[in-house]
Amino acid sequence: MTYPPFPHSFFTLVFFKDGPTMTAPVRIENLEKIYIAKQRQGLFKSTKKEIPALKGVTFDIQPGEIFGLLGPNGAGKTTLIKCLTTLLLPTSGQAWINGYELTKEDNAIRASVGTMLMGERGLYWKLTGRENLVFFGSLYHLDPTARQDRANEIIELLNIGDIADRPVESYSSGQKMKLAFGKSLINDAPLLILDEPTNTLDLPSARELREIVRKLNDQGKTIIYTTHIMAEAETLCDRVAIIDQGSVIALGSVSDLKTSIGQDTVIRLEGVIPNRASDAITELTGINKTAVSAVNGHTQLTVMTPNQTAVLPNLIQTLSTHGAVLQKITPEEVTLEDVFIAHTGRTLAEDTRITS
Repeated sequence: MTYPPFPHSFFTLVFFKDGPTMTAPVRIENLEKIYIAKQRQGLFKSTKKEIPALKGVTFDIQPGEIFGLLGPNGAGKTTLIKCLTTLLLPTSGQAWINGYELTKEDNAIRASVGTMLMGERGLYWKLTGRENLVFFGSLYHLDPTARQDRANEIIELLNIGDIADRPVESYSSGQKMKLAFGKSLINDAPLLILDEPTNTLDLPSARELREIVRKLNDQGKTIIYTTHIMAEAETLCDRVAIIDQGSVIALGSVSDLKTSIGQDTVIRLEGVIPNRASDAITELTGINKTAVSAVNGHTQLTVMTPNQTAVLPNLIQTLSTHGAVLQKITPEEVTLEDVFIAHTGRTLAEDTRITS
């Protein structure tokens, strides 16, 4: 049985005794994914190791939301997206997409979702951009006229008319990402799932794509938007789930998440900061959390404090005493990255992928 694409006004109805009501486009309950990796020991012997990628993920996404999945590389964002789009089979748990149950109604889920996975491997490089869009329209059973019209609409929306009739192999990385985004729109699905859509885009193109995402949301589409860029999640998303090492560690609106950690400000210090200096400040009164990362060839130290005025003099003196040479000191308001630091003691820039 085949399922036609749904118009953007589509919404799911679930029937109770008192009549139909709208349900959440995405509902996830205790979703887990465990990878099994074989590790060779000697010439003829190997052992199996379980690598948990998702650990009991549970949340709902409401109709018309832009819902952000924020976390570092290796947090489990892409694994979750692949499970929700039927590309990976979850180890346990349940999920419903547009009212369809995952693993039981997968064809219907695929028909009702537009998906952009990170990277451009889903495109046919020998075809032109327009031919790619028309081809993928045929996979959703659009008739020839409708798929041509839809391709033209997407080309105009993305402002890629000057490259639409060139082979994709001649595109830059950013142009391929734009076309991959356009491919996710071909079936005009009510739910868009976008995995790092601005990856490899330059700043103007990334800004343009975010504006298109807002426009699509204004038209009624529900959007899942994964990113490891804090500023994107802050400016774009209605609610954000922060994911780390396969678990949702914080969930809520941007303002609620910032308020939840009870901090007024953070201080970011940049320069040559030895380990002994960053270790020494953890003993100072009034400092609740610190995190160290590399930025532009220097060390960046993030200090979370409820009272920067009282803490800053002792902070600078302690760092200098222990050999730090500071080049930049910036008091800032709390960001989503600070929420992540408060929960984990690490920055979003840190790669948490398990490699062995």
